[in-house]
Amino acid sequence: MKPSDICLAVLVAVTWGLGFLASRWALDELSPALMTTLRFTIAALPCLFVRRPNVSWPILISISFWLFLGQFLAQAWGIAHGVPVGLASVIVQSQALFTVVFAALAFREIPTRLQMAGIGIAMVGLLMICGTVGFDFSVGAFAVLLTAPISFAIGNLLLRRAQDVPMFDLFAWLCLVPPLPLLALTLVIDGPQTTWHSLIHMSPKGLVSMLFIGAISTCVAYWLWGRLLRDYTAAQVVPFALLVPFVGAAASSVVFGETFGALRLAGMITVIGGVAIMLLSKRRSAPQALPKIA
Repeated sequence: MKPSDICLAVLVAVTWGLGFLASRWALDELSPALMTTLRFTIAALPCLFVRRPNVSWPILISISFWLFLGQFLAQAWGIAHGVPVGLASVIVQSQALFTVVFAALAFREIPTRLQMAGIGIAMVGLLMICGTVGFDFSVGAFAVLLTAPISFAIGNLLLRRAQDVPMFDLFAWLCLVPPLPLLALTLVIDGPQTTWHSLIHMSPKGLVSMLFIGAISTCVAYWLWGRLLRDYTAAQVVPFALLVPFVGAAASSVVFGETFGALRLAGMITVIGGVAIMLLSKRRSAPQALPKIA
């Protein structure tokens, strides 16, 4: 990779890692459903300027439901209900594990021995993290957050149905799907009055956080990532996603004073290590696992 493109890959990973912090700030003022609604409303604005790619609406909707709506709503709900930001960034990155497992079950794409070792190591790490649940956040919050990487993994596999289309156009139109159902969910859960009150009383900090999440972390970062995946092989690009949980955890430790007990820290490192083995190993026919955005 050219030095400039390496810098771009690092920049995208840092942006996604910092996106977890921006989500935490936004969730201090907005409900998970409303925050996710605004995220994709902002990210979908490029649809005003780009044509819908040659992908049918049923395929767009199915991909977006799993890849964006399901996983980001679960992520926001988990963080809003006490899951620390740094830990959340690690849990969500485990989507690579679930992507390989689901591909094996659905398409009989048998992982290599090294990938199997990575899956086993990552699972051990998740079990270690499970042993710390219930002290500073609930089992329910952790369970909901765990559906985020599962949903994202399903979206990864469905994304195969949209081939040979411009990456920026595709993700812009994928972002167009979630806002309406999420807005309806917001009005049902929060009520029109509470929703309107949250919007008109959003602080400058909350507004900047939402703009960063929607415009930078989702729209621009995905466009840059798509360019890299277009110009280089997945094996060259995807490993940069391993920087995301490190940036998220380190930034959360500095900004929010997040601390990790010995068991949780060991579990987080083990998960990242297992994912690294899967991403860096040579694949027979494993799917390209898209990295987590925040």
